[in-house]
Amino acid sequence: MAETGGGAAGPVSGHVLGVDSGGSGLRIAVARADERDARPLASYTSQEPIGTGPNGMDAHQLLKQLVPAAQDLMRDTGAGRFDAVCVGAAGMATLGTELRAELPGALAETFGVRRLALAADAVTAYAGALGQQPGAVVAAGTGVIAMGTDLTATGGWRRADGWGHLLGDCGSGAWIGRAGLEAALRAHDGRAGGSAVLLSRMEALFGPAGELPGMLYPRADRTAVLASFAPEVAASAGHDPVAAAILTGAARHLAEAAAAVCPSAAGSVVAFTGGLLRLGEPLLTPLRTAFDELLPRARRVEAEGDPLGGALRVAAALANDRLLLPTDEKLLRVTR
Repeated sequence: MAETGGGAAGPVSGHVLGVDSGGSGLRIAVARADERDARPLASYTSQEPIGTGPNGMDAHQLLKQLVPAAQDLMRDTGAGRFDAVCVGAAGMATLGTELRAELPGALAETFGVRRLALAADAVTAYAGALGQQPGAVVAAGTGVIAMGTDLTATGGWRRADGWGHLLGDCGSGAWIGRAGLEAALRAHDGRAGGSAVLLSRMEALFGPAGELPGMLYPRADRTAVLASFAPEVAASAGHDPVAAAILTGAARHLAEAAAAVCPSAAGSVVAFTGGLLRLGEPLLTPLRTAFDELLPRARRVEAEGDPLGGALRVAAALANDRLLLPTDEKLLRVTR
């Protein structure tokens, strides 16, 4: 059973908790607070994503999973308490009202937590990729969002895209998949700009072209369905100019998002992270070209870690009074 006395007001006990809540589920890990990279000592994964209600993300559903998992991790790692906790969640900025209202009190009562960071998943993606150095991070998966900061209070966070598949997420998996399906349907209709290659792949996966709208539009997970076609576009890019052009356009959008948020100082670092990069060279080759054109003064680096690692890094920095990332009411809210 977790100890609830003491909290972060006392000496650092040596353990922090990081939480990453996204569309694919919930991940939780414990790390030592004194490690620079806050590597997980033990972790928990659930495939059940947190739902939303009238006040945004469901805090009670999150706590129902988080509390017993964290108690098990405390036992497994020998942690007497958590000196700090960071909860990173997709939608925290726009749907985090209930989490911000409920989590501080609940975690203080259950675990004695006094130092808590509630972060948008884009912020924990930034921390995982670059740590606490100025720069820019583009997190690209089913959707896409770019975050940048010069670490100053006046500069704060700069954000680009992350507006969802209807209004933005340009260059994302859903964007690539939708563009590929559109090209397939153009070929089906006999319109210009179509791809017979993508039409063949679409019908192999989803059935006759005429039935696609009826299958796709009613689905609550249609964004994921769109993104599921992105690997087919990438696989076709080597022998289909339409598919290749879609990947080139996606790469341009990702580089534009990075350029929009990157600090202006020469030598600023930029990292791209997320599952979209697994599409490989059909995307990465034009991405390098677009990056060199649009960010000639910046330096591209490999992402050091993922959003869960970023949550642990933020928690460790908070536990040791070394948090440099800008605080923000919706993007990175900190209580001490």
